[in-house]
Amino acid sequence: MASKLSKDSRPTWPRRAIVTAGMPYGNKNLHFGHVGGVFIPADFYARFLRDRIGRENVLFVSGTDCYGSPIMESYRKLHDEQGYEKHISDYVEANHESQAATLAGYDVEPDFFGGSALEPAVHVHEQMTDEIILRLKEQGVLEKRATKQFFDPVAQQFLNGRQVTGRCPIQGCKSEKAYADECDLGHQFEPEELIAPKSALTGETPELRPVDNIYFDLPSYLDFLKGFTKKLEGDETVRSVVVKTLEEWLNPPQLYIQNKFREAFDAIEGELPPHTVTDPEGNKSSFTVTFPSWRERDDAHEVLGAGGVRFRSGKALVPFRLTGNIAWGVPVTDECGCSGLTCWVWPESLWAPVSFTRTALAADEQAGGTRYAAHNWRDWWCDPEAHVYQFIGQDNIYFYGIAQTAMWEALGWNMQQSTLVANYHVLYMGKKASSSSKTPPPPASELLDHYSAEQLRAHFLSLGLGEKPVSFSPKAYDLRETGKNPDGSPLLARDDKRVIDPVLKEGTLLTGVFNRLARSCFYGVAVKDGDPSTVRTGCIPAGEASAEATEAAEQAALAFEQAMWRTELHRALGVCDAFLRTANKRWSDASKAAKAVQKDDQAAGDALMHQALVDAFLELRVATVLMHGIVPAGCELICEHFDIAPEAFFSWEHVLDSTDALVESLGEKPGTHRVKELPPRFDFFSY
Repeated sequence: MASKLSKDSRPTWPRRAIVTAGMPYGNKNLHFGHVGGVFIPADFYARFLRDRIGRENVLFVSGTDCYGSPIMESYRKLHDEQGYEKHISDYVEANHESQAATLAGYDVEPDFFGGSALEPAVHVHEQMTDEIILRLKEQGVLEKRATKQFFDPVAQQFLNGRQVTGRCPIQGCKSEKAYADECDLGHQFEPEELIAPKSALTGETPELRPVDNIYFDLPSYLDFLKGFTKKLEGDETVRSVVVKTLEEWLNPPQLYIQNKFREAFDAIEGELPPHTVTDPEGNKSSFTVTFPSWRERDDAHEVLGAGGVRFRSGKALVPFRLTGNIAWGVPVTDECGCSGLTCWVWPESLWAPVSFTRTALAADEQAGGTRYAAHNWRDWWCDPEAHVYQFIGQDNIYFYGIAQTAMWEALGWNMQQSTLVANYHVLYMGKKASSSSKTPPPPASELLDHYSAEQLRAHFLSLGLGEKPVSFSPKAYDLRETGKNPDGSPLLARDDKRVIDPVLKEGTLLTGVFNRLARSCFYGVAVKDGDPSTVRTGCIPAGEASAEATEAAEQAALAFEQAMWRTELHRALGVCDAFLRTANKRWSDASKAAKAVQKDDQAAGDALMHQALVDAFLELRVATVLMHGIVPAGCELICEHFDIAPEAFFSWEHVLDSTDALVESLGEKPGTHRVKELPPRFDFFSY
């Protein structure tokens, strides 16, 4: 039996909060994983925080990642192969608008959803980029390095990151889709480590030629990151996947060499920089070479290559590249130490949410400054009383957890470290989603042709992606053969009435249980000609709720708050599910008992019905507050029929109060607050 929660042990919330959702690239519309695995959880959390600490104290920002080689490559193909004539900025803006429309379809409402290359944020973002790079230079943590970049001798041009493909060199990674310096699973490496590189322009093997770039000295923050990660181990608000992934990158620089190359390695070992060799244990197929720093490890590459020794790199901190030479990027000031460079997309995407924050605050200030409690971006990102919650996919933990954490520390601006709310992959039909598979996943926007936004929101939140990868298997797209039709043709699961649609599991909570409780309350007090019952006043009934209903509502609110504090969003939904079902059963049992008594004793029956409605209204109100971030449209419709202003109704200031106390806070006498009449056969949630 679960222990009873106490009001005295409630978590402490920040005074102000930023919520971000990982930015999608501007070369396509949103896929279901981005919406279900990042944006819906972020929107839920932002809505909860607005209710919990005040709307004016919460900023939910995100936007389109407009720059980078993936976008350039997609644009190039569209331009060269399909005759697209518009500028790349028009291409990005069109995709940005599609993304915004998809989010709106899912009731995802950021306070600001912009674009790093689009008005009104573009120039703010350029300024932010200059400020950060110059500050890092001032702090002495930048260096200019001549590193090698792929050059296609046939096309006679340097290749951007996505114009080179090969296999990932990181030990243990099985990705066959690696680019110049990172693979599709987020592993970072030096270009010369890429296995079997090939030019996307000509199909030829490209050359490596030296170019100058600016790097952040990430390895010097190894001890800081170790200490930071150690602190996270005991933090209930941090998911285990975050800590586990951070720890993987804090190892010493190592190379892994297959045992079959041992003789060749022994022949050239004396030419290597300082190192130690660890022989393989048990049946392992490779031995390990460990170096004092990344410099010695990188120096070893050439020696090993000349000796015919193939190797894979272990995860370790290496200098973090800030710049590149592709034309489509944020310009970097020449004061950085190099000229004519642009910012690499990953660094600038880390501070893009800060740029978006500044843009949103400036717009509000220009409009009169009534939306947000503070208008200096540092009050949101640098104040110990503020906190940042960043919702991302597991592939991006390196950037947000390693690179960003170290850079924020290096800036010396008292940047507050974020809580990373990282989700595992959303699988599709039990497998990793792939557009080239036999059953390619549908675009996020297309799912709305088959399901309501609230059905999908509730289902995605129920998956528990913070704990493991989970399959999204909508029946509407299930092409499995489950039998035969009368004419002998294959019967597909999507057409088989015997197959239950997993997406609708949570939807029945909405359209059945939640809807029934809300209808019962409003119809229960509705004025009805010829009905002598004294409860039919059109008003919320006054009176103290039963001890059982009061405790159930209080425990649900406290358990929900605890789950949200731990960012266990699926558990928060689970609390609501159990609470709603119990409340609905309590109403069903109590109303039936009251009606049975009314047949013989109207007054006694009315008294029982009055108490049943007092309990039901309390539980409906609390459930609606808790469910607000999960299914906002339906909850706001319930609020409308309570006829209470949303800022008062959804505020957690009143969530543990009695309904009488809430009515009194509105300046009204309990029992006199009139609800909005409900039309016949009305539904708060769509089927």
